[in-house]
Amino acid sequence: MNLRRQIAVTVAVVSCLVALTVGVLVHQASVRQHTEQARRSAERALDSLLTGYNRTGELVGWSARADDPWLPEQLRRLAGQGRQGSQLGPGPQGTTMWAAAGTGDLVLSVRVDYAEDERAIADLDRTILISAALSVVVTVLAGVLAADRISSRLRTAARTARTIADGDLDARIGPLGRARDEVAELAAAVDSMSAVLRSKLQNEQRFTADVAHELRTPLTGLLTAAELLPPGRPTDLVRNRVRFLCSLTEDLLEVSRLDAGAETPELGVVPLGPLVERMVERMAAAAGPSTRVRIEGVPALVTTDPRRLDRIVANLLANAHRHGAGPVEVHVTGRSVTIRDHGPGYPEDILREGPQRFRTGAQERGRGHGLGLTIAQGHAETVGITLRLRNDPGGGAVAELLLPPGEPEPEPAAAEAGGRAGDFAEAGAEAAGLPQPRRTGGRR
Repeated sequence: MNLRRQIAVTVAVVSCLVALTVGVLVHQASVRQHTEQARRSAERALDSLLTGYNRTGELVGWSARADDPWLPEQLRRLAGQGRQGSQLGPGPQGTTMWAAAGTGDLVLSVRVDYAEDERAIADLDRTILISAALSVVVTVLAGVLAADRISSRLRTAARTARTIADGDLDARIGPLGRARDEVAELAAAVDSMSAVLRSKLQNEQRFTADVAHELRTPLTGLLTAAELLPPGRPTDLVRNRVRFLCSLTEDLLEVSRLDAGAETPELGVVPLGPLVERMVERMAAAAGPSTRVRIEGVPALVTTDPRRLDRIVANLLANAHRHGAGPVEVHVTGRSVTIRDHGPGYPEDILREGPQRFRTGAQERGRGHGLGLTIAQGHAETVGITLRLRNDPGGGAVAELLLPPGEPEPEPAAAEAGGRAGDFAEAGAEAAGLPQPRRTGGRR
């Protein structure tokens, strides 16, 4: 149950218990009061009967009897022992309060009708029941309203917290009404945490960009100097490490630009299948001969930035070959591109938390600097591509790209719009190294 139902159920249970307890106590007090009152009336009537009987030898008084057959047996035995007593029991006209005493061989008794008292107790019980029911209903409604207010404020705080967790550090809960209670303190704490996280993240991004920018110039000079060294094994090692540092610096600068949102995509409408096929062919030297491309169906038109898509596919292929095992399969279906290797798969923390910079997954992989997937994710978000990472049940890591649909082919009446769509398509095909689409009569 949610919090609102828990509070409502708790209030209802407590209200019912309180109403039941109060009702039982009032009922018992009422029964005791009526019983004692009837007992005193019966005992006074018995005293008057005994006084008159001892004086005149006659039974004088209403409902006075000698050896009454309705007299309860327990009270009859008590009176037979020469003692007096009273007892509530059945009578000829319903429940009766009896009082009896023994005189010689006779048992004298009087009775007081208890039916009126029973009706009064029953009326009181009904009144208690109705009052308790109304009080429980009112209390539960008040509890539900209070719980709904608390639950609504907590749901608002939870939605904002999820928004912050999704990456929007500008989101704030703000004041939740005029109340200065624990919920308001929680909202203020979450807002403060979001502000601190944003500040720390901005400082980290600024530091990363500054470091990469400052390293770029000396590394460029170092790479130029390394090219001037005499040939040999030590020279090759130096050049290799310098190139690695230059690549790392460029990746850091790219991550910084993506984090800052400084990248502006150049979108165009292009056929996806041939575009990916050309990309893989150009990267065949780095990707290796174990990469297989399969295109199903008619190539779909997608809206994307071919240069950024090339970067995404290149990073995913490099990650598959570096950390996985061949063969690496590239499968294009409609607007979807799937890249799968046959290695150990993605680590659980990457699947759970997404790509993280400088996190390369399992230690046994031990290669790379962990920026490839981060850059791929950043470019995908920039151009509206959905990137999903998972592990195949049969083994291997799987990266799925879902691209936005391309614009539909314009009607002849929309010649100007068609010219613009054709320009986008030509630009995308040119960036991907594809043949230029031909125009005939203003249409592709």
